[in-house]
Amino acid sequence: MAVLRAAGASYRVDGILFDKDGTLLDFIYTWGNWSEHLLARFSASLQERELPPIGADLEALWGAIRTEDGGPVVDYDRNGPLAMGTVEEMLAILAWHGYRSGLSWAEAKTLAAEAKLAADAQLEAVRAARLLPGVLEFLEDCRQAGVPLAVVTADETEAAVKHLEWLGILDRFDVVVGTDQVERGKPYPDMALLACKRLGLGGGRFAVIGDTRGDMRMAKEAGAAAAILIAEPAAPAEPGTPAASSGPGKRLDGPEADAVVATLRELRIVKEDSAT
Repeated sequence: MAVLRAAGASYRVDGILFDKDGTLLDFIYTWGNWSEHLLARFSASLQERELPPIGADLEALWGAIRTEDGGPVVDYDRNGPLAMGTVEEMLAILAWHGYRSGLSWAEAKTLAAEAKLAADAQLEAVRAARLLPGVLEFLEDCRQAGVPLAVVTADETEAAVKHLEWLGILDRFDVVVGTDQVERGKPYPDMALLACKRLGLGGGRFAVIGDTRGDMRMAKEAGAAAAILIAEPAAPAEPGTPAASSGPGKRLDGPEADAVVATLRELRIVKEDSAT
């Protein structure tokens, strides 16, 4: 057993489950890129049919946040579909928009699927993936502490394995569980429970590390010893105004998380009998 230290608290754990996107992998660098290509392709398909292109209302619903001048995607809503949803759920949003714009439901679904294939091909061509700060160091600390690790992600398993290979960290994980392996994805506990079963963990002696409330709810429903949220600090409120809300780019404090840290650099893990 090892001791995980986060935000001044300590948790005894036999294993750790990591979310992938926004926890290990720079979310915007990968999914911002993918989202831009997907939305652009779908929007072009609408215009080819003399229908209005995608507007800001869909991007807001999607959870992609561009610069004020309409430039590239620079942030995302941690509570939105882009952050928490499956690919199938996001394609359903696109299809709904196409249907609302005047397409038949069948054609809308077809165009959404075609846009996904184009976005996937572009992502594959450039292999847009990079690690977040502190990931390699913390994974090495986990290895030295003898802690088995798993990835539990809303992405499909094949894509998740590919991204971990691009990042050069696939061999650090004993188990990878994608949303396609369970009946219910996040925030339900199914992925965490399956990962624990495959790691041979029991009794709730595991931690979940993720960047959304969906990750935290999954952890709690699965009986995790610790639910650690990766989130940037909220901007301080102006004097005489309410505290800053937990919107995009802000710290998502809430009852679901046992501890909140900005990056994995704030975490420490050691063998239980270690004096360090």
